Amino acid sequence: MIVKITGKLVALYNDRAIIEAAPFEYETLIPEFTRRQLQSELQKTVSLYTLEYIDGAPNQGRLVPRLLGFLTDVEREFFEIFCSVDGVGTKKALRAMVRPVREIAEMIEQQEHKALATLPGIGPATAERIVAKLRRKVSKALLMTPRPSDALADVDLPSDVVNDAYLALIGLGHSEAEARRLVDELLAKSKRKFKDSAEILQAIWDNR
Repeated sequence: MIVKITGKLVALYNDRAIIEAAPFEYETLIPEFTRRQLQSELQKTVSLYTLEYIDGAPNQGRLVPRLLGFLTDVEREFFEIFCSVDGVGTKKALRAMVRPVREIAEMIEQQEHKALATLPGIGPATAERIVAKLRRKVSKALLMTPRPSDALADVDLPSDVVNDAYLALIGLGHSEAEARRLVDELLAKSKRKFKDSAEILQAIWDNR
């Protein structure tokens, strides 16, 4: 089982990173928050803590091995317990992790069902199950992951501001890929500091 990959980040896409660890290149699926942290690391050496799983349906005869990647072993461990909740699973958990692990763990510990329900693919019923099963199991993630304000340093903005804008765009009907593109393009062009997600949304509208 592959548990960690270290190599050059040669490509970064919406939901995956390509790591060159000669003589191989590994495609590693990543959550949105991890992708944002890797944006400034292209062509640099990075390390990802990995999980393996088999994608596909056995009854259809097509099974594909996949790698999932995270920047720390604590994030990987949190992902595993998040997946263990009934009705979540690997694909839904990967899609839902648009916020920092610490922030999601705080939502769970503080029983913020409504906040959890806003994560992509996580509705009210699933949020209830997540809190019920994991409320007493997230202390390690709270202790050993950075606060949200420490993340996304390359953007020089608190991560909750960026992620709130991302989720707001999804709420307005944009696809996840389109919302990601709009936020990324604005942050790449603009040098200003946005105080909240509303300012980011207004700047996106102004630039269209």
